[in-house]
Amino acid sequence: MKKGDKIGIVCCSNGQPQTARQQIQILKETLIELGLVPVFSKYIFDKGAGFSGSAKERAESLMEFYKDTEIKAIFDISGGDIANEILPYLDFKVIGNSKKQFWGYSDLTTILNAIYAQTGNTSVLYQIRNLIYDNGEKQQKDFTATIFEKNNSLFSFPYEFVQGETLQGSVIGGNIRCFLKLAGTPYFPEVEGKVLLLEAWGGGVPQMTTYLSQLQQMGVFEKVSGILLGAFTKMEEAGCVPDMVELVKRYAGELPVVKTGKIGHGTDAKGIIIGKEIFLVRQK
Repeated sequence: MKKGDKIGIVCCSNGQPQTARQQIQILKETLIELGLVPVFSKYIFDKGAGFSGSAKERAESLMEFYKDTEIKAIFDISGGDIANEILPYLDFKVIGNSKKQFWGYSDLTTILNAIYAQTGNTSVLYQIRNLIYDNGEKQQKDFTATIFEKNNSLFSFPYEFVQGETLQGSVIGGNIRCFLKLAGTPYFPEVEGKVLLLEAWGGGVPQMTTYLSQLQQMGVFEKVSGILLGAFTKMEEAGCVPDMVELVKRYAGELPVVKTGKIGHGTDAKGIIIGKEIFLVRQK
């Protein structure tokens, strides 16, 4: 992207609450100040029960941005529960032929991975609303440097090896709860040789245990090349025992496992590209 480019803003998951109108206006003004031209979907705000529009309406709004040659990237500002209901209405042939990246986090894990599974195109796990939160100054600096100057500071994150010496493969996954919504569907990505990214905002030990058990029973841990653990916000705030690292070690066998606190739901979160290969090495 370059300054002056138009970007699409969508809500494919839960609509933004009406009380967020001022916040969304601040985001719009911030994006303009940074040199971008945000174009908003008609389906942004909650009209009742969490829906900004029907599944078909939200999908068609997203596809309009993919078809509009003036739109250079698409950013989803939502999260929640209902993004996966739009998947049957998406035209993956159009998406596959597009050079545009889709950006979103949390429940948008469903769309990020569906795009990769159906087209091979990459998407970005990142919430653009971070530009206006308490770490906004640093986020704006990293965001603009990455999209305008191509220095990748937004995608550079600290990490520690839990086990193993290297972690290599194309990244799949994201929010663990939302990723598992794709299980058994055509939108679940191929896992062979991939790096499985897992993070979460809510949930405790019982919830994470059931998610990890499902992944195990699907044979995922037998096929992936390793696991990248992001932030598990509520678990870490509560000091849960066992923590997510210990839980994952019960399922990972000899797989490389890497932990970072900078991918996930935090306002200081970094971005990561779903579908792109990473190569991490244990620091000596």
